[in-house]
Amino acid sequence: MDKKMFTQEQIEQLLKNENVTRCSEKAISYSKTFKVEAVKLYNEKGLTPREIFNQAGFDLKIIGKHKPKGCLGRWNKLFKIKGSGGLEIETRGKSKGGGRPKTKGLSDADKIKRLETEVAYLKAENDFLAKLRAKRRE
Repeated sequence: MDKKMFTQEQIEQLLKNENVTRCSEKAISYSKTFKVEAVKLYNEKGLTPREIFNQAGFDLKIIGKHKPKGCLGRWNKLFKIKGSGGLEIETRGKSKGGGRPKTKGLSDADKIKRLETEVAYLKAENDFLAKLRAKRRE
């Protein structure tokens, strides 16, 4: 799936819309009030995603004709799970427990304990692989 890349002129046009908080070459950030209002229009009034985005002043030729449906689908799912508060919190880049372990602010004892655990894990992994290789040779 190709990502839409916006030109500088398109970015400037999108930023003029009051429902856009930020815009880059790759992404549009919509205002929190727009997200909540869009979900309410979709659920209560039965408007289609395209109608909602057109009413909000978006040019579907710029953002893409499938963008409204994708956005409303995500927002509606989040709205059903967390309510309107879920739409008002920015969650991009805030994954649960993913990524590299945090080592800043650890005491020396904690760093040593973490490294000892890592060494023990790697030794166990090496032992396992050695046994696996031995079995294959048999």
